[in-house]
Amino acid sequence: MEYKQEIKNCQNCKCDFTIEPEDFNFYEKIKVPPPTFCPECRFQRRLLFRNNRVFYRRECFLCKKNILSVYSKEKPFIVYCKECWLSDKWNPLDYGTDYDFSKSFFEQFKSLQLKVPRSNLYQTNFISSEYCNYGLDLKECYLLFGGINNERVYFGNQIFDSQDSLDVAFSEKVQFSYELFECARSNLLFFSRNCNDCVESRYLIDCRNCINCFCCVGLVNKSYCIFNEQKTKEEYEKFIKLSSLDNFEKHQEFLNKLEKIKLSIPHRYAYIYKSINSDGDDLYEVRNTHNSFSSRQAENSKYLFFSRNNTKDSYDTSFQGFNAEFLYEIAHGFGGSNSAFGVRNFSNQNVRYTEECHDCLNIFGCEGLYKKEYCILNRQYTKEEYEKLVPKIIKHMNEVPFVDNKGCVYKYGEFFPKEASPFAYNESIAQEYFPLSKEEILEHGYIWKESEIRNYDINIKTEDIPNDVENISEDILNKVIACEHGGKCKDQCTEAFKIVSEELKFYKRMNLPLPRLCPNCRHYKRINLRNPLKLWHRKCMKNGCNNEFETTYSPERLEIIYCEKCYQQEVY
Repeated sequence: MEYKQEIKNCQNCKCDFTIEPEDFNFYEKIKVPPPTFCPECRFQRRLLFRNNRVFYRRECFLCKKNILSVYSKEKPFIVYCKECWLSDKWNPLDYGTDYDFSKSFFEQFKSLQLKVPRSNLYQTNFISSEYCNYGLDLKECYLLFGGINNERVYFGNQIFDSQDSLDVAFSEKVQFSYELFECARSNLLFFSRNCNDCVESRYLIDCRNCINCFCCVGLVNKSYCIFNEQKTKEEYEKFIKLSSLDNFEKHQEFLNKLEKIKLSIPHRYAYIYKSINSDGDDLYEVRNTHNSFSSRQAENSKYLFFSRNNTKDSYDTSFQGFNAEFLYEIAHGFGGSNSAFGVRNFSNQNVRYTEECHDCLNIFGCEGLYKKEYCILNRQYTKEEYEKLVPKIIKHMNEVPFVDNKGCVYKYGEFFPKEASPFAYNESIAQEYFPLSKEEILEHGYIWKESEIRNYDINIKTEDIPNDVENISEDILNKVIACEHGGKCKDQCTEAFKIVSEELKFYKRMNLPLPRLCPNCRHYKRINLRNPLKLWHRKCMKNGCNNEFETTYSPERLEIIYCEKCYQQEVY
């Protein structure tokens, strides 16, 4: 069938969005109807189902051990510690139920969610890394959320193959580094973003293969540069020695200087490398992949966010990948094939509407299953029964749809409604990418979670922290420090924080000023360095060039934006 481009109106935000002919072809292949939510609202909805960093103390429902969990004890869920959840002490099929054609599917799935036990955190092979979540092979890490194969990484988010670093996000293969965003293969790099293969440098943006550079933007294969000016080795070393790098006020001055330099030189329209026919930002080795961000090794896909290691023929997936194909509206998992509408699933095939299911085949509307086949609402069926019942359920979903508290209609083909999320909006990472105030959250029909009353006995106010790290004694380890935001931001602020022993040693060893924000607010400030996850059609700003492109730099931005060809000629 030959499709034509169609303009749809999002039933959530009421904005128009476009469905291209190739999109219809994908929906036909995976046998789902086209979406009724726009791409941005679909992404926001998926993020609502992931809580990275809001932890609570509660008791394992089975072994009664005191545990840390992303689910507060007020939540109506049955929560097990990881050991109990993975054990054979319970059977998820025991919670199975027959499909009820007098109720909507999503009502029945919500009932199943309330009955089936769920894991307290999402940790695999964590060693001395209790206060971390969503990861594999972490050792001696602290407040690290998302990542694989890391050791002694503190205050991180989506980190791969890194060691001995603090306050790092969306980076890989970094060592002895601090305050990095989207950096790779770097050592002794501080206060930098979008840099690769840099060593012993500070305050860099978009630099490649640089050594001993300070407060520079857009450099490649350089050494001993300060403020984008070439210096001798002796001049550079003298400047570093006299610059009071551990002084917080000087640190603020360098950050301001860096931003001024950033506005004075051209920037490439997007960070896209070794890729063919693709658009978005922070893409590497992708082919025919569009409107996607922070993704690697993807092919024939669209609307990806942080999909890694071979994702093929997939739409609307986030925090996913690892040899996955034919995925649609999938959030937070690994692998899989021909899967749609899922949360925290691993290596499933031919499944629809699943949460926390692993290595399953041909299941529909299931929760917490492991190596099962032909199940619906956690009830076991024969192959013949399953194949006969599923089309009836799909038909019923279209005839008896679920309607959420804002009037949005959920038929077959829509991801889970917000009412199915186990988290309040401000507990989830939706707050990180689509920050809303309490009033806005309630107005949009989401749930707001009031912060627990902390009543911290503040020992040090922000303005009383010594400017120079050399003047800070180990007594600070016993102090409660006020966060500069004081809980008045949208950043899941904890209002106060402590400096831990290994952290202080790192600041002193690396000659770094102490932070003035709590770890959550530092995280938000770091990820806000990223351009918006949306594209604008623009022209190259180089005189005489008529190249056009899709970019994350909106037209009103002050940066000078070049196409890839002009950028290479100007900067490299």
